[in-house]
Amino acid sequence: MLARIDITADPWAFRTHPEVWLLVVSVIAFWFYSVRVIGPRAVGPGEVIVSRRQTVYFALTVVMLWGASDWPIHDIGETYLYSAHMLQHMMLAYFLPPLALLAMPEWLLRLIVGKGRAYNVVRFMTKPVVAGVLFNLVVMVTHVPGVVNASGDNAVLHYSLHFMLVTTALLMWMSVIGPFKELHMGYAAKMVYLFVQSVIPTVPAGWLTFADGAVYKRYDIPVRVWGINVINDQQFAGAIMKVGGTMFIWAIIIFMFFKRFSAGFDEDQSYRRRAPVVVEATLTYEQVTEEFERLPAVPEPERSK
Repeated sequence: MLARIDITADPWAFRTHPEVWLLVVSVIAFWFYSVRVIGPRAVGPGEVIVSRRQTVYFALTVVMLWGASDWPIHDIGETYLYSAHMLQHMMLAYFLPPLALLAMPEWLLRLIVGKGRAYNVVRFMTKPVVAGVLFNLVVMVTHVPGVVNASGDNAVLHYSLHFMLVTTALLMWMSVIGPFKELHMGYAAKMVYLFVQSVIPTVPAGWLTFADGAVYKRYDIPVRVWGINVINDQQFAGAIMKVGGTMFIWAIIIFMFFKRFSAGFDEDQSYRRRAPVVVEATLTYEQVTEEFERLPAVPEPERSK
């Protein structure tokens, strides 16, 4: 359970979070059980159960989940610095979901979702407009002062906000890099979609950056970490949301653009290598005359008497 930490206590004092450890251990156990036990029965002979790249992405997902949910980011972010709280939300909403989707084998997600009503719900919820609106709505709600001030003292509200943030982020990323290829948009649509996702968060980011007073009263406390006052803390939080989120998404857009450009260039060069070379020859009068001279003379036909 969350508890309001005494402001006279040491902000950097180590605090245990058994619920986080249990969550991380459960995720790791589920992964190994799925790969070792379910996987060999779910995929055909000779097919890859999980690739090395997916294993690396899974390890990064676990590290990101643990780092964002445990000490010290969690404790500093929930009580002392809103900029640390913003970093935590950036990790949960922007960095962790794409890693988790890249780590998820397609066969495993299809077993979890199934083919009936659940799949239809996922298909609807991952539509770009639906997923984009839900994700940005949750992002906006998590920045409402009343919600932020109340979530620090209410465990149910706190974890519900984190759950909604991660869930809607997964839905938002599904049509871009999710395991279900049939839900993907085209390359151009993906880049436009991600660009829109990078623009909307500038509204709360600008609001935090240019606010005159303390927006969140729970962070306006005498104890300051690293001597950062509450106004500078809010400005750092706005910068993290604006620069961190925007740069991350724009980096993905640039990568996708050059990947698509290089793929089109490779296809063009491959076609050029395969295409037959046609050389058009132009005959001169002298060449034609020489060819006729080489031919034997045709005997004249005998005339009938």
